[in-house]
Amino acid sequence: MKKVLKIVLILAVILLVLGVTAFYYIKSMMPSGDGNNDIVEGYYKNFQSDAPLEMKYSQLGSFETAYTEFHSDNATIGKVRVWYPKELENGEKIWPMIMVVNASGTPAASYEPFFPRLASWGFIVVGNEDGQAGNGETASITLDFMLNIPADSVLSGKIDYDSMGIIGYSQGGAGAICAVTNFENGARYKAMFTGSAAYQTLAKNMGWEYDPAKIKIPYFMAAGTGKSDDSGNDPEKGYGGVSPLSAQIANYNCISDEVQKVRARAVGAEHEQMLMRSDGYMTAWMLYQLTGNEEAETVFLGENAEILQNKNWQDVEKNR
Repeated sequence: MKKVLKIVLILAVILLVLGVTAFYYIKSMMPSGDGNNDIVEGYYKNFQSDAPLEMKYSQLGSFETAYTEFHSDNATIGKVRVWYPKELENGEKIWPMIMVVNASGTPAASYEPFFPRLASWGFIVVGNEDGQAGNGETASITLDFMLNIPADSVLSGKIDYDSMGIIGYSQGGAGAICAVTNFENGARYKAMFTGSAAYQTLAKNMGWEYDPAKIKIPYFMAAGTGKSDDSGNDPEKGYGGVSPLSAQIANYNCISDEVQKVRARAVGAEHEQMLMRSDGYMTAWMLYQLTGNEEAETVFLGENAEILQNKNWQDVEKNR
């Protein structure tokens, strides 16, 4: 009995050390508000692709954007920050909405240029200041706020609640999955994208446990081929990187084939580069899923889908 207890204790210590190490690794790799941030004004101009639609959707859209914010009673959320097409302020049109779940130590204020670029494609884009969003709770609380937007807000009556998507990166990828699957209001989302989502075992050890089999909405999962996302180690025996291929495949296979799903890896991309590297196809995915954009659809559908021909991406699998 003593021998069994000793083994259990050793395993517990190993898991704890693994979890703590992974946490600080992820935190150090992702952009933060202390200046270690490539997402600066005009950051998208540095992206290049020979694939025409990836290039197009990585840049600015046609809408001028505006900004509003709301104080939150939740100290972790701090502010609900919203970027939107300025055209929204006039007329009765309702607009699709995207919730963004932050990566580790990365409040929305620390990568602000990301939001208006996405909003310029015709989306209401919502963020908050939570830097530890992995369990999805603050995303759920923020969604509740947006579902009950104050009547005197410029956004009141302008949100298409039947066309809402959610995206997240790294810890925020796990947070997006949790927000969709572990909270009642997660059923309101129509589509999801994650960039380098923390893999399932890592997420569980960090307190961000999710079950990909519960995903019932179209899902595009992206990661990088760099060592920080895939160290080459067996992720079930040690730290395998933040989002290794084997774990991505496992997540993909857990999701019902009745759900539209895509997995792909950005060639040569390290973990901290995934926001910029996936920007174009993330935008295309949301345009396709939330607005029915037929051009964006061709990135993903059929044997001639652009993503299949794009040298920037590998390990692509999809079921449509």
